[in-house]
Order: sequence, then structure tokens, then C-alpha cells
Amino acid sequence: MAIARIQPLPEFELDRELKPWKERRADGKRLRRTVPRESHSDWKPGNNRPDPLKLLAKSNKGRQQHLVPLRMGRMAASPLAFLRGSACVMAADLSATPISGISVIIDGDAHLSDFGMYGTPLREVVFDLNDFDEAIIGPWEWDLKRLAASINVAGRANGLNRRERDAAVKRCVEGYRSNIYRLQSMGVLDVWYLHYYPGQTNPLTKMNPKIKAVFAKTVEKPMRTDNRALLPKIAERTTRGRWKFKEDPPVLTPAHESKGKIIDALKRYATSLSPERRFMLSRYNVVAAARRVVGVGSVGTRAYLVLLLGNGDDDPLFLQVKEAVMAAHAPYLPPLPREFRHNGKRIVGGQRALQASSDPMLGYTSIDGRGYYVRQMKDLKASIPVELLTGASFDFYAWCCGVILARAHARTGDPARIAGYCGRSSVLDEALAEWAENYADQTERDHSLLVKAIRKGEIKAEAQTGGSG
Repeated sequence: MAIARIQPLPEFELDRELKPWKERRADGKRLRRTVPRESHSDWKPGNNRPDPLKLLAKSNKGRQQHLVPLRMGRMAASPLAFLRGSACVMAADLSATPISGISVIIDGDAHLSDFGMYGTPLREVVFDLNDFDEAIIGPWEWDLKRLAASINVAGRANGLNRRERDAAVKRCVEGYRSNIYRLQSMGVLDVWYLHYYPGQTNPLTKMNPKIKAVFAKTVEKPMRTDNRALLPKIAERTTRGRWKFKEDPPVLTPAHESKGKIIDALKRYATSLSPERRFMLSRYNVVAAARRVVGVGSVGTRAYLVLLLGNGDDDPLFLQVKEAVMAAHAPYLPPLPREFRHNGKRIVGGQRALQASSDPMLGYTSIDGRGYYVRQMKDLKASIPVELLTGASFDFYAWCCGVILARAHARTGDPARIAGYCGRSSVLDEALAEWAENYADQTERDHSLLVKAIRKGEIKAEAQTGGSG
């Protein structure tokens, strides 16, 4: 197994001399000589390509085995569900493709459904990346290729033909290129200040009426999904007046025996918060806890939902305590700095680096020697219904995701070098449109293998739709 050759992120120094951004852009442009942009169009599975089902089986080790059939069932639902749940398969495939060598903190799982809306600490709704379980230092183009492939696969599910799928992917890559070019000369702090507020009258670009209506409707939803609104939906009082979660197996089940462990873990988690937020947390107390099944690829990992109450019953706080496992790309990349070997800390660091504004309750802990990260559950969160988008609205959403991904990469990478490599022509757009079409074919073949293995009884699966992340 080859380890990708990437440039490490620079060590923390304040006395080194920095090249002007135009020189760094020229450095990026020179990389095209050794790794042409056109080479990114290639995807043909090699004779030594790992068996995708064996990779999935390996990724199931260490999970709660009684939930693995549910994971397999969710992934078998469609090629898009398979793509979402099989980051380990695509990580292996990407490691065998041309690599520019420019590193950033990558999301690692930047598919189309990993973008969404959430509330900032100022209670404003922004559009951004919103899942970071696979975050790691790696080549920027791995994120863009996964996003491009997911656009093509989602386009197929939405009935788009080849020309329409190509157009959507090209719009995505164009959005990435145009934004990274814009950011290359911008002040570093200015880049970190950038947010995308979809509810404002002047978003990143003009919207057609249909996508404007979709965004407007979606923006309204987060304002109705705060902690107070969630309380009566998933929790209730017992006859003794205590709070408990409403059981919804297998998604939500009691965790009575784990409550003590969870409280101890939250005490450790508090040390990962800033002092003022730790003080704020101290004004809450844990009243209920439950086991929760989350996502598609995450099914089988350990996750808890915790209800805390602060200043009375009308002041609830829901925290998700989710197991953090090794990043899918880790086997193919150089080891991370020691401080990020704790997978919970790795995910929290990745989220804080890539998101414009992060959850103020974001932190990490450990339970029984396993790393976990902690975040609020569904506070001012919503997602665009991608399955309803076609034509110009689908293209616009793809473009938005490309724009946001570029801004995320510019926060920890060198946007000038990336801009120099990408260029201003459509060469990379066309290359990744070809890549996405070919890899979508591969995804359909891999999904078909899973479905056949389930039908033959070789893989156990439990049919159930749903899951996010």
C-alpha cells in the first residue's frame, strides 16, 4: 500500500520569510508539468484494486456488530447511499490516482449531502460543510473528486442525462476554481472572516427563482429546529416526573447502564472547551441519555444522545456524543502530528479549521479508551433537499458546494498554489467531469456487488432508509 506524497502543512513559525502570493501561484502552475490537470480524468480500476466488500468488512471491525446489518442495508438502498457510506473504498481508489502534492486539511468525505445549514453562535444561519468524521491532512483534490463523483451519482438518481451530469460537475469545479482564484490575494484574516449567509439578499451569486425558493424554504427550517423545539419530539416525562427519551428502536434506545460513564466523559469533555464555555456547561445537569444510530457510513459506531437541563424545563440542551474512528484516508497518508492521534481531537480540529463558524459546544472526550467528539444535536440545522433538484437549480447547488469547499481549503492551505495549479481555463472542469462519470459507473458496479452479496446471504443486511452524515 503506497503512502501519498504530499507537502506537509508548515510548522508554526512567525519568523520565516514568506513568498509573495504571485510567486506561490507560479509554483502551483509549475506542478502541472509533472501532474497535468488532464491526468485527473483517468479512472480505471487496476488489477490490484482492493475488493470493495472486503474494505467494507474491514471498516466494520470494532463497530457494534448487531448494527452492522443496518449499515449494510442503508448502503444497499441506492448507489448514492453506497457512495456516502463507503468513504473507505473511495479513499483506497483516490490513493491510486495522480496527486498534485498540495496539502490542506481535507474534509475527507465532501460529498453533496455533507453541505448544509446551521446556526452560528450569533444565531445566524450559514451554509457550509457540516460533517468532519474523516477530516485529515491530505491532497485538496481528493475532496473535490469526491464531491464531483457524488454530484454525478446524485444526478443519475435525479434523472439527469450524461450532458446534464457533466454540466453540473463542471459548474462545481468552476465554482471551486473561481473562488480559490478570488481568495489567493485576499488577506489571511479576511479569508477566515468569510461566511455564506443564504438568507441574505446578496448571496454569492444571483439565483434563479426555483433555487431561490428552495434556499428560502430551507433557511426557514433551522429557525424551527432548536433545542426547545426538539424536546417534545424526542423526550417525555415518566409517571414519576423524570425525563426520558422516547424509544425508537433501532435509532434511539435506552442507555441507562451508560449514564454514569457518559457523565464522566462529559466532565472530561468540558476540559476541551474554553473556560467561559466550560462555566456555561456547568449550569446544566444531565437528566437523560440514550443510544443513537446515526448516518449511513457511521452506523455501528457508538453514539449517545444526552439531554441536559439548565434554567428549568424550558432550557434544554441536547448533546451528541459520537465515537470517532480512524479517518478513511489515514492508511494512505503520512501520520498526523501526535497531538491529533486522538480521533475525537482530530475531528474537532478539522471542523474548527474548515468551518467558518463552529458549534460553541464542540469538543472531545474518551469512553472506555475510545475517542469521541461532542456537539449539539440539530440546533438550527437543515439541509437542501438535493433529491428534488434538477436543471439550473441542481447546477447552482453544485456550484455553491464547490465555492464553499474552496473557501474551506483556503483556510488551512495555500490558495495561491492551488489557484496556480487549477488555472482559469476549463481544463480541470472537463477532466473532473470525465472522472466523475467514470467513477459513478464504478460506484454503481460496487453497489451492485453489495446488493448481490446480500441476496446470496453472504452479507447480512437489514433494510431501513434514513440516516444523515
